[in-house]
Order: sequence, then structure tokens, then C-alpha cells
Amino acid sequence: MPKPVDRLIDFIARSPTPYHAVENLAGRLDQAGYERLEERDTWSKLAPGKYYLSRNGSSLIAIKLSNSPARNGFRLIGAHTDSPCLKIKPNAISVNHGYSKFGIEVYGGVLLNPWFDRDLGMAGRVTVGLKNGGIRNLLVNIDHPIAFVPSLAIHLDREANDHRSINKQKHLPAVLGRTDAEEMDFKPILAEQLKKQHAHQAFESILGFELSLYDCQKPSLVGLNQEFVASARLDNLLSCHAAVEALLQSGNTSNQVVVLNDHEEVGSGSTSGAEGPFLSSTLSRLCGSTLQQALSHSMLVSADNAHGVHPNYPEVHEPAHQPLINNGPVIKINHNQRYATNSETEAVFKAACEMADVPCQSIVVRSDMGCGSTIGPITATRLGVRTVDVGVPQLAMHSIRELAGVQDLGYLCKALAEFLQYEEWPF
Repeated sequence: MPKPVDRLIDFIARSPTPYHAVENLAGRLDQAGYERLEERDTWSKLAPGKYYLSRNGSSLIAIKLSNSPARNGFRLIGAHTDSPCLKIKPNAISVNHGYSKFGIEVYGGVLLNPWFDRDLGMAGRVTVGLKNGGIRNLLVNIDHPIAFVPSLAIHLDREANDHRSINKQKHLPAVLGRTDAEEMDFKPILAEQLKKQHAHQAFESILGFELSLYDCQKPSLVGLNQEFVASARLDNLLSCHAAVEALLQSGNTSNQVVVLNDHEEVGSGSTSGAEGPFLSSTLSRLCGSTLQQALSHSMLVSADNAHGVHPNYPEVHEPAHQPLINNGPVIKINHNQRYATNSETEAVFKAACEMADVPCQSIVVRSDMGCGSTIGPITATRLGVRTVDVGVPQLAMHSIRELAGVQDLGYLCKALAEFLQYEEWPF
């Protein structure tokens, strides 16, 4: 059987967008015997068993029911499927100075410099019109380099290494090729790719698309002892992978839920984001009038990667809280509620780590710096569920290529699996 890191590498390589990630995770759940549910169907008060459902093709909830939620609550794990990236604008291609270029919209808090001079593929969801008047979504993935965001040569900007700033509108359009045409239509190009990848599906027209550029370089193991994994989208596909791994490894003694939301990187405010009703409406259908009773017995682990101490920039980290890669998952604490951890939920996660023989660390940000956030406080506020925020430490967060620890992936999977079966609540 492949090692967890091998499965992670394969999963990320096949998941350039949230749509692909959810499709791949759904396939994994299918193989494990989970029954797919549709929100439009009637399925309240399900019998004990294994289920999953998705919304918008980019968010997913997996459920393992074992006993009465009203008496025993839920063990929940949450993560997010999206990552900062460059999106393609609706009028996709412009032509000037003899080059065709993709118009780019920045999605989320992208670290922009690393996107220059990379081999970029394109992937996402395309909505097509069918000959019978229907509408269907198709996924597309051009996994070879078709675009490139070229840097300006240092000869033309001698201050580049000290003072160069990036104008998102002017400097990020991605070059596609040379052309003598005055304009280019993107839809025939996209239609040709769809026909190659969906030969069985006849369609009349392209009605809309949500497409992203991504780095074609595959994930890899790096370091003298290959102790690191370098990849795009580690934040937060690593946590998505670990959550599903834990669900598949855990026993059947408790009610377990994994929720993977889209749009965390832009605030979670959508129908499929943590601010939306996807999780609350699903749990309500499972519990009916006993939902709040069930939630009083429940706890959520919000899993989202944490900042490991950067050896070249140690001054930006809180001196007494400097998590190291491959030293175990990190418990995130912020008393201004940017993270939802409290002493009770911290204790539960530490106990789960101890039972799993997993080390753990903690982090707070410097008092003179701002703090990021996660789906944890959003979900805790929306549901009223006790929550702990955790994540593996990583470097280069929000870059086109990030760095995390091989051991930490295994640690997180084991700790989450133990949490899903944990019974001794302190509350």
C-alpha cells in the first residue's frame, strides 16, 4: 500500500482546483463504500452507515453515523479545498504587441513573485449547453505548460531586487504565444480541449467557466533525507487529505463528520464556504429538533496549515512559540478569537495526540503583528460547536510552491483518527 505521503503527492498532482479535489476525494469515498447523497433528495434521519454529499462541486461533507447524535454528538474535522491562485477573466485572451495573453484576476492572498517564470497549466470547471437544451458542468485540466508570466529583465530595471513592485493588472497577464492576429476567441480553444477530455459528451456551446492557472511542476520530496514535501496547494489540500485519511482509518464507535469548504481564502462567504449553510443544513437534516442537543456533545477540529518558524526570518515569529517542521501538528491560539481554540478543546486535541503517540506544538503570533484566521471561528460561531484550530507547520505559505514535513503528515493523520474515536470529553 502506498505511504501517506505518496497518496498525498498523487492527490495534489491530480487536484489543481477545488473541483478536481472534491471529485478525487469523492472517488476515494466511493471505493470505501460511502453512499452518495444528493441535497435535493429526501434523506433525513439516516440509518447508521457511511455517506457523503457535495455542494457546487467544490465542497464536500463525509459522514459516518454509528449511534444517536442527540446522546453522543459528532466528532467533526473541517478543512478547506481552495488555495490562492491566478484566475482567468471571462474575456480571457487579449492581444497586444504581437503576443496573446490571459487576463488574470488574483484569488486570495497570493504571494505573487513566485508566479513569475513558471510553466503554467490551466484547470477548472466549464459549464456547457447541450443539444437538448440542458446544461452540464465539465472539468478540464490542461496539465502541460500553456502560459508563462515573464519577469522584466534586470537590465531594464536595475532596482528590481530592492524596489520592484507588482501591478496586478499590468504585470500578471500570462503570455500564451506569438500572434499576428488583432484578437483571439478563447471559447473555440477551450471547446477543443473539452472534446479531447470528454469525447463522450456532445455539447453545443460554452456558457461559462471558472478556470485557474497552476504550476505544472509535480509535488516532490526534498531535503538531504527527503524529509520535506514541496508542492503547490499544501495549504490546504494536505489537511483535506489527512481528514479523509483519518475518517477511513477510524473505527465505527462514534458519529464522525468531515467538512471540506471552498472559498476560505476569500473569507468563506458563499453557499459552499464555511460562512454558508452547507454544514448547518446537513447536520439539521440529520438531527432535526435535536440539533442543538447533539452539538452540545460535539467538537470540531479545524485543520489548516500553520506558520513554521522560518530559519531566515526568525524575527517575525513569537520568540516563545516557534513550531518546527516534523515536530508534530500545531495548536493555534489567539485570544482575540481569530482562532477558536480554548483550554478545553486544546486539552482534547492534546489528549488525542498523546493517545496516538504524536508530538504537538502550539503557536501564537507576535503581539505587534496581525493574525490570520481559518474556518474554525466561522464554523464555531455559526453552529455553536466547541472548536480547536490546528495544522501542520509549513514554510512559504501562499506561494506557488510550499514546503511541509513528511512526518507531520503522518502525525496529523494519526491524531485526527484518534480524535474521531475519542470519548472522554472534559465537558
